[in-house]
Amino acid sequence: MTTVGDGKSNSEPRIERRKIPDLWRYTQIALALISWLLFLIALILSYYAAPDHDYGVLRYYGVEIRQFWLTPLTGYLYILLWLSALGSYLALLTDKYRRRRRSDNTNYSLIFLLTVNLTWLVYILVKTH
Repeated sequence: MTTVGDGKSNSEPRIERRKIPDLWRYTQIALALISWLLFLIALILSYYAAPDHDYGVLRYYGVEIRQFWLTPLTGYLYILLWLSALGSYLALLTDKYRRRRRSDNTNYSLIFLLTVNLTWLVYILVKTH
């Protein structure tokens, strides 16, 4: 029989002592939701800030195609992406210091969000300058 850190065997059921989520859990949930919301707003904003695609139909009908990023909207896009990345990072930090057990879930969605935000920031920085 193997024992767990407190000397009890694995065959005994574990007692969940956490009754309700604490303030840190609510903070983590709020930060994660705000980060995802900011990311979705950034997706919508990037549609309007990015250059237009050069389709043959547009050239055929003589429609003007914008080949550059709109500077004011790109500035807002930077801010939204940085705030989203900061929120997901703070939620990950909150989770790191709050988790006490191995059975607590890892927030892969926040890690993914942070990675996508930082990658997108580097992409925009390279493409606009």
